[in-house]
Order: sequence, then structure tokens, then C-alpha cells
Amino acid sequence: MKKIIVTALIAFGFTTVNAQEESKSSFTFSGYVETYYSYDFGNPDNHVRPGFIYSHNKHNELNLNLGLVKVNYVKDNIRGNFALMAGTYAEYNLAAEQDLLQNVYEANIGVKISKNHNLWVDAGIMPSHIGFESAIGKDCMTLTRSILADNSPYYETGVKIGYTSKSEKWYLAAMYLNGWQRIQKVEGNQTPAFGTQVTFKPSSSIALNWSTYIGNEQPDNDRKWRYFNNFYGQFKVTEKTSVIAGFDIGSQQSVHKSDNYDIWFSPILMAQYKPTAKIQLAARGEYYQDEKGVIIATGTENGFKTYGFSANFDYLVTENLMFRVEARNLNSKDAVFLKDNLPSNENLFLTTSLAISF
Repeated sequence: MKKIIVTALIAFGFTTVNAQEESKSSFTFSGYVETYYSYDFGNPDNHVRPGFIYSHNKHNELNLNLGLVKVNYVKDNIRGNFALMAGTYAEYNLAAEQDLLQNVYEANIGVKISKNHNLWVDAGIMPSHIGFESAIGKDCMTLTRSILADNSPYYETGVKIGYTSKSEKWYLAAMYLNGWQRIQKVEGNQTPAFGTQVTFKPSSSIALNWSTYIGNEQPDNDRKWRYFNNFYGQFKVTEKTSVIAGFDIGSQQSVHKSDNYDIWFSPILMAQYKPTAKIQLAARGEYYQDEKGVIIATGTENGFKTYGFSANFDYLVTENLMFRVEARNLNSKDAVFLKDNLPSNENLFLTTSLAISF
């Protein structure tokens, strides 16, 4: 693919043979395509799963969750990433963005600012510093994303300074951001937002992470400060078994200039076992409580108090092609789901996917 692109550039006079040689060492092209089918036993008429689910959220239809093409550039003290995407992930997660930006997965530039230390400044649209799940399914233990992941940022826009220690055991970062999963700021909002991240890897089998966010998601005349903490640990128990434990907790001012805060939180536990080189099994237990509807508004007496369990089977057809099946059940204290157009406190669904990376 690189040869085709470079040859085309040469034909149109945009590069030289020396540039061709440079591109081989500096540019990397990659892609990812994930198709899926999900059946929700609540049988929604509009084919859309509950509103707090943003990935793999179409019912009873074959669809594309994420199709992605990416170019990465690395040379000396400069790096850059640009990726375009399509699919239901882009449609629903970036619904609030301008039309021309809704298909941008990543667009950022980085500069190394120290000769003696691994210290970088990156700016643009970047993957979120929060959480252990991403939009790219092959990198996640489970087929669908957790409630925790779907309701915290997948991406962010701003500037980041990041440092990796010489031992590579520590990673420290601080960000100035446009907001909570935003490319463009809220109209009438001039308030800055900030983030931090600390990752510690004491060994090759353990990674511990603490990420934070501080910002305001309303116009300035109705400013409500939001504070958020994301904790997780990734543990490789044996060569075949891995475990992830996480906990998110956030608070936001109840009203403008209030000393009272509405709190939401979510614990999660995931485990994966690989009995063979081609088969992966995973299980997930999760709980999400947002009584005041800061992130997930229900309009019900007890708000959103939901726990869930899922079981996952993966088969690696080839090294870069994965087939997955997942059964997942959610239960809520209030009837926040629909089943045959009637309120229900339970939601059961099955999902399959086929994903290729190249």
C-alpha cells in the first residue's frame, strides 16, 4: 500500500526517490474493520439499543461498528497521527461534533522537547487518557464496551505533555483540554479543562493507572465543576490468564455555585483465559450508579443503578482476523429499559463480530 501511495506521489511530482526512501522508514499505514450483529431481546422498534450504549448499539441488523484507516509518522523528535473512520461508533460517539469532524478518529502532532529525556508535547485530537478500553475492539478483552467505558471519554482534544522514565516503569502526563470528550467546546463555554495521568508498571505483568479530569460542561453562566477519577490495574496472572480491575468515581456541582455535589461511580472486574493459541474466553462483572443523572439521566425515582454480567468467546481465525460472540445481561433497580415497548428493569442481548486489522 505504501508503494502505491508513494508511486502516485512521484507521478504527480510531489516527491522524489529520496523522499520515497524516507517514507519507508518514517510512515506507517494501518487499518481496522469491525462488523457486528447484535440482537436485543427487548426488541426496540427503532433498532437502537438503550441510550447509554454508544458502541455496537444497533439491534437486529448487520452493521459496521468501526472502519478505520490511519497513517503514522515518526522521525527523530517529531511524530504525527491522522486517522479517518466510519461506522456506528463514529455516528453516535461524535454526534455532537461538526459534520466535517465526525469522521476524524485521530489527528495530532507531537514534538520531543528534551534531548536527554523521553518528554513529548502532543496537540490535536487524541485517544482519551481515561480508561483501559478503546474503540478498537481487538485491543479489548470483551466484544462490547462496559457501561463505564461508553460513558467516559474515548477521545479528547487539547495539548498534552507526557514523560516516560528511562526504566519505562513510570508514565506521567498533564493535559489542557477542550472538554469531556469534545473536539469543539460547548457554546458559551470559555472554561478550561484539565487532565492528568499516572501509570506505574512495576513489572511486565502489572500495570497500575490513575487518571483525572477537571472541567465544566455547561455554558459559563451555568457553570458546574466536574471532578473525575479513573483507577485501574491490569494483571497478567499466568501466561494464559489476565485480570483487569477498575473503579471510576466522579462528582459535579448540583447547581451553579453550589457546595453540594452529585456523585456517580462504577466498579468493574474482567478476566480473560486463553486455553489455546486461537481461543480466548472472557467474563465481566460491572456496576454503574448515577442516582442524580449526571452522566446517564433516567428520570426515575432511583436514577441509574445497574449491574451487569457478560461472557465472551473469541476465535482467532488468523493472526489478524478475529470472530467474537458475547452474551450480556443488564439489571437495573428501576425500569430504565424497554421490552416489547413496555418498561423493564432487565436487558439481555447477544452480539457477534468479525474484525480484521492490517
